[in-house]
Amino acid sequence: MLKYVLLIVGFVLLIKGADFFVDGSSSVAKILRVPSLIIGMTIVAMGTSLPETSVSVFASIAGKNDLAISNVVGSNIFNLMVVVGVCALLCPMAVGRDTIKRDLPFSIGVAGLLMLLGGIGMTVGRLDGIILLAVFAVFLYVMIASAKKARDVADEDEEIKVLPGWKCALFIAGGIAAIAGGGRMVVVGASDIARAFGMSDNLIGMTIVALGTSLPELVTSIVAARKNEVDMALGNVVGSNIFNILFVLGIAASISPVGFTMENLTDTALLIGMSELVLAYCFRKGKLVRWQGASMLALYAAFTAYIFVR
Repeated sequence: MLKYVLLIVGFVLLIKGADFFVDGSSSVAKILRVPSLIIGMTIVAMGTSLPETSVSVFASIAGKNDLAISNVVGSNIFNLMVVVGVCALLCPMAVGRDTIKRDLPFSIGVAGLLMLLGGIGMTVGRLDGIILLAVFAVFLYVMIASAKKARDVADEDEEIKVLPGWKCALFIAGGIAAIAGGGRMVVVGASDIARAFGMSDNLIGMTIVALGTSLPELVTSIVAARKNEVDMALGNVVGSNIFNILFVLGIAASISPVGFTMENLTDTALLIGMSELVLAYCFRKGKLVRWQGASMLALYAAFTAYIFVR
């Protein structure tokens, strides 16, 4: 019974911790007059990806390497197919030119890099982790430069509602603490459940853990879509997927080399294919409509059935 309690409490801490972190960080970004798209691609994306970071880092420390890789790849597929699919189903989403020409292709390239590094020697070693972190640093620099440029041309009369400074600091610090504690609980609880049911770490990482750690992205993007902040909704997902591979796996691999199985190779290839499908959808009319969202959800259901059967 304890392992189920650990898993549930861990997920609650992860989700609420990410929520507090996003609120505090977004308020700070708003004070600096950073636009919604950049907030979604950086602050919100990083905040909602902290559960994956926490789970993968603790999994790497505990030697649960299958859980680290499968958590990230599973979360990215869930983000792309379910989070974006649900948002498109709720409200047709206009997709910006930068997202189509820069951000989505870059996320595909990042997944391809993971596939290449992992496929060579079937492991993501410390050097590979450093390479991923170096690419992340370049990505972050480009995003910060874009944010600075956007801030310089921002409308100075724009009304911005933000939290008080002390509350921002409290939300950020409390959020990080909750995420760290929740991540450890999820790894311990999920691993015990996997052993009890004879499930592999890879399978439970691709399903239960991936879904649980992706709930912040789902909630954040749905709320953003319902408020017609579609730039933040899609930017959050694309930014999270980039962050998950470059930073989360970069940190995990730098701590301890992460084994890369044939199942990981297949799942990463499927992630690339699904990303290319979303990019093709966006290229058609520069937006995602309801039938495309429905098809993405159906594809995720088929993928879930496949990973249980294999």
